[in-house]
Amino acid sequence: MVKPDNRDDYIQSIERGLSVILAFANHHPQLSLSALAEATGLSKPTVRRIVLTLEELGYLRREGRLYSLTPHVLSLGNAYLSSMNLTEVAQPFMEEVTSTTGQTCSMAALDGEDAVYIARVPAGRVMSITLTTGTRLPAYATSMGRVLLAGLADGEIDRYLGQVTLHPLTPRTVTDVDRLREMLFEVREHGWALVDQELEEGVRSFSAPVRDSTNRVVASLSMSCHAANVSMETIHNEYLPVVIKAAAEISTRLGATR
Repeated sequence: MVKPDNRDDYIQSIERGLSVILAFANHHPQLSLSALAEATGLSKPTVRRIVLTLEELGYLRREGRLYSLTPHVLSLGNAYLSSMNLTEVAQPFMEEVTSTTGQTCSMAALDGEDAVYIARVPAGRVMSITLTTGTRLPAYATSMGRVLLAGLADGEIDRYLGQVTLHPLTPRTVTDVDRLREMLFEVREHGWALVDQELEEGVRSFSAPVRDSTNRVVASLSMSCHAANVSMETIHNEYLPVVIKAAAEISTRLGATR
């Protein structure tokens, strides 16, 4: 590690901010201010100022008295992904999914109100828009987004539903908040999501959760296909089991126990 020539070049506030972020490693997905102060060796008032700043910037989120990281730390040079080696672990499984099914396989993480593509193995163009790593789609209208939302705590789901605007992207888009809430709890119970032409007419997608060593949903694995070419029966009987299996295998590699 490069060290400054003298202490005048050393910015201690950055060190302290990073120490707070790094405190969430080692199987500590949620921490209180007191726990953060103990883990970092900083005073509680100092930790409070850092945490409030990181929350305001979108790097931390609060649930009651506990704080946790958000995927927005991707903007720090993919630190979020590197800490889990997520895409590297997922790549061979995603390639196998695409090879087995002939359909595009993607992985996304939640950032604010959007599902953001973090990895993709294309088999051909399915949607009219160009999808690449970094593409953002509204979480409420995508299967990958609903899997990610379903993985949130109940309070976080309520907060999301209280601030998001559910635009009707197609005639099939679910725009009723209460119905969407019900669907998210169904996704949580079933362990997968299927969206039929709600984001774009003619496109069906289905997703399963990817969990880390704390069993927290950190990403969703998804597949998209043309509604005209792939029936719902084929999805349920052939494709969805492949995606669920691959997501479970990736989760196991990341240390998940369920």
